[in-house]
Amino acid sequence: MNDNSRLVFSTETGRIKEEKTPPQRPKGDGVVRIQRQTKGRKGKGVCIVTGLDLEDAQLKLLAAELKKVCGCGGSVKDGSIEIQGDKRDVIKAALEKKGHTVKLAGG
Repeated sequence: MNDNSRLVFSTETGRIKEEKTPPQRPKGDGVVRIQRQTKGRKGKGVCIVTGLDLEDAQLKLLAAELKKVCGCGGSVKDGSIEIQGDKRDVIKAALEKKGHTVKLAGG
């Protein structure tokens, strides 16, 4: 089959689309890092939780739990959890209670 073909639909097989592979995240060293960041956020601080080796669904559940514990908003982006405000101590206590090894990173 021609690699430059722009075939989208075939009467023999139906719609032709390439299967998307989920993005592969690099494996961490088993340490969860919490860093505070204000860059590009108009001075508003967020805590970024990285190093969690979880699937996307589990990551969203953990993010929802952390948001409830902290009493603030947040989101999941590119395999890391962003929690609004400087809640590093609360997040650290919640993750250590779940059995994770946690370090505060950055300033």
